[in-house]
Order: sequence, then C-alpha cells, then structure tokens
Amino acid sequence: MWSELKAKRLGGHKFVRQFPIGPYFADFLCRQRHLVVEIDGSQHVDSKRDRVRDEYMRDAGYAVIRFWSADVLRRRNAVADTILAALDGQLTNDVVASDLRFVFAAGKSVRG
Repeated sequence: MWSELKAKRLGGHKFVRQFPIGPYFADFLCRQRHLVVEIDGSQHVDSKRDRVRDEYMRDAGYAVIRFWSADVLRRRNAVADTILAALDGQLTNDVVASDLRFVFAAGKSVRG
C-alpha cells in the first residue's frame, strides 16, 4: 500500500508511515486530512483492542479507515478509490462491513 500512498501519488495527498498518535502508531496517516489508514491481517478480526484504538484516535481528531491486507493485495485500485473517497469527504458516518471499517471523526472533517 505504501507504493500507492508515498510521494503524493494518491490524489496529491501526502502520507507518512508509522506515525505516533498517543500510545499507538498509525500504519499510514494523511496529517492534512486527519485520516489514518490501517491495513489489518486476520489477527484483527473482531479485535476489541482495535476498537479501543480507533476510539482513541477519533478522540484525538483522526478518522480511521481499515482494510484487510488480502483486499490490499487483490483489490488495490478499489482500496485506493475508497481512501480517496474518505479524503474527499464522501464518507461522513461510521461504516462497519466485512471488508471495511471507517470511524468518522466528528468535528474534524477529512475534507480539511
């Protein structure tokens, strides 16, 4: 995923890797849009720790979007399009689906 996000390749948005937010590290972060992108393996299925982490990041003003690592490998374009939709403010409510989790940060729009 980093090859898609680095050097402003995704819609001109700048991302950083492994950015510390409190006691946690975001896999990828667009600081300007306050969007955390997480790539999860199977150990994250129904993870209470991830929900606590997401709430911490939301409280810190960051929206969090999570994808399965298998989807990143198989459907990279769809994942990139979904990240762009979040960056463009098209996701404005929490979303929980089998292939996506988005935690909207109220008060801080990812539209910047």
